Amino acid sequence: MTIAVIDYGMGNLHSVAKALEHVTHENVIITRDSRCILGATRLVLPGQGAIRDCMGELERSELRGLVEDVIQRQTKPLLGICVGQQMLLEHSEESGGVSCLGAFRGEVKRFPDAMRDHNGARMKVPHMGWNLVDQRREHPLWEGIDSHEHFYFVHGYYAKAADEADVFGTIQYGHISAHVAMGHGSTFAVQFHPEKSSRAGLKLLENFVTWSP
Repeated sequence: MTIAVIDYGMGNLHSVAKALEHVTHENVIITRDSRCILGATRLVLPGQGAIRDCMGELERSELRGLVEDVIQRQTKPLLGICVGQQMLLEHSEESGGVSCLGAFRGEVKRFPDAMRDHNGARMKVPHMGWNLVDQRREHPLWEGIDSHEHFYFVHGYYAKAADEADVFGTIQYGHISAHVAMGHGSTFAVQFHPEKSSRAGLKLLENFVTWSP
């Protein structure tokens, strides 16, 4: 049994791997070797930074087709994290517009610069820190996690799914309701950082390593 954290040159790879090692006795590897990725039991697609760079590095590492094939064939569980979630939608507004993997119908949009809270105070963009995630629907990855739990975020762009059936968790940031947990078949993706989200984040990772879609 092996969990492969896909190394395409972007993402907080070692923190994610260490968090996974904390919750499982399975073998956790960081790899860009296609044979190792195909042979793994389950996959993690991290992401950090600009989405154009992430998509570009995924192309350059010649792993895009492999990831798309895993998603389409639903051959094994895959977890997208942070920009790894955004990459799984169809399109992002970032960098003038970027085409993404299309595992979920929908797009990635930028938080408005002039956002204000209910008291009229200016809100920071990027959104950084803890926020309450509202679980929209039950999912095995939510098992043992309170339906209104806080998770840690760092993002200036947010996912907006076209199909509500794919939405498993949302946050409210100003007037924006962002889709921060999405799932379809054997693919699940979160905008927050489970590896930085204390007990709740580790529990989600623990649920992922035992999930059998």
